[in-house]
Amino acid sequence: MEQNYTAYAIAMKALSDETRLKIFDMLDNGELCACKILEAFNITQSTLSYHMKILCESGLVNGRRDGIWMRYSINEEKLEVIAGFFNKVTKIKCN
Repeated sequence: MEQNYTAYAIAMKALSDETRLKIFDMLDNGELCACKILEAFNITQSTLSYHMKILCESGLVNGRRDGIWMRYSINEEKLEVIAGFFNKVTKIKCN
């Protein structure tokens, strides 16, 4: 089976920023409105939008419009793919 290293790299690059990593961790508790995410940081709304765009484009986060609000959640399928990659690498190294 061919590995999609480009997709892995994009996801890992998205999480290589401290703010995006914190946002991803916050989403572990479930879907959050952008306004709730913004409250946890000392950044502007446009900066948050930039970070969310990167997370969504990487496939790690899903965004959905709810009226005037954006709500974000972890894309579990993409997370499983990335976790599977690390599990495979770990098994190879540990055997």
